[in-house]
Amino acid sequence: METKLTNKVANMTKITAAITAVGKYLPEYILTNKELEKMVDTNDEWITSRTGIKERRILKEENAGTSFMAIRAAEDLIKKSGVRPEDIDMVIVATATPDMPVASTAAYTASKIGAVNAFSYDLQAACSSFLFGMSTAASYIESGRYKKVLLIGADKMSSIIDYTDRATCIIFGDGAGAALFEPNTESLGLQDEYLRTDGVGREFLKIDAGGSILPSSEETVKNNLHYVHQEGRTVFKFAVSNMADVSEKILERNKLTKDNVDWLVAHQANKRIIEATANRIGLDDDKVLLNIHRYGNTTSATLPLLLADYEGKLKKGDNLIFAAFGGGFTWGAIYLKWAYNG
Repeated sequence: METKLTNKVANMTKITAAITAVGKYLPEYILTNKELEKMVDTNDEWITSRTGIKERRILKEENAGTSFMAIRAAEDLIKKSGVRPEDIDMVIVATATPDMPVASTAAYTASKIGAVNAFSYDLQAACSSFLFGMSTAASYIESGRYKKVLLIGADKMSSIIDYTDRATCIIFGDGAGAALFEPNTESLGLQDEYLRTDGVGREFLKIDAGGSILPSSEETVKNNLHYVHQEGRTVFKFAVSNMADVSEKILERNKLTKDNVDWLVAHQANKRIIEATANRIGLDDDKVLLNIHRYGNTTSATLPLLLADYEGKLKKGDNLIFAAFGGGFTWGAIYLKWAYNG
């Protein structure tokens, strides 16, 4: 009898990590498909039919990098939620485009928003950065060590895109989104995760120069080796199969069906990849969060931007399936129960 009571109390007080607030920032400048037609050999119909993208945001402010957007997304969250910056324990900036090598973008971001009691660092897993960051933030919360973890996904993709390369310049945009993770004792928040990596993808989506293998030089700049290069067909094939596979697996592991999944929160890389993932788990279109037509692929920012855009539709207890795929290769799925009414 005593053992049963102890177990019951333990289950009632189990700490899970819930998202309790979100925020976002998007640059003002809008780069449309029509404008891209003047820059490279492409057209609006071709881009829209193959990617689902109509426009994307570009950060034009002088001397402004990823932190510029991360700070503003965090400030939006702080303003909406009323959380005091000094109460934040930790700041993670998920990004593939840090302000500069070595110096932490997260540390600068935390200082600028007044999170004076937080420690911080960057997390890089390409387009899966925010998804992997969710796992990291949740682990810190579930351990009981920290109470408020701010996770920001931000990327200035325009800084690493060659706007003469139609294979990449049509896809990417700039933006930032933020989510606050806090302890929950109602069994809401992150429920399960299935995260994967495979180094075979290293050659298919990358920037050749600027790292320790091929440091920056006059030659690397002349040869345009500091821009993103991807083998589109290979990446598309891997993304379609792997995002769908992990999404299906997370449903199976948690005995979920299409009827009790409320929303698919998928990385916004390509509308056809998102549709393939939704089809695999049997979800109707009205359960799939989409904003790729407005922002393009903002890399680390796609998932939190979806949450911020659709916050008003999310209800306490909703079952959300997150899925992402990125360079490296990195990919995975997370099952999360939403913790508040938008």
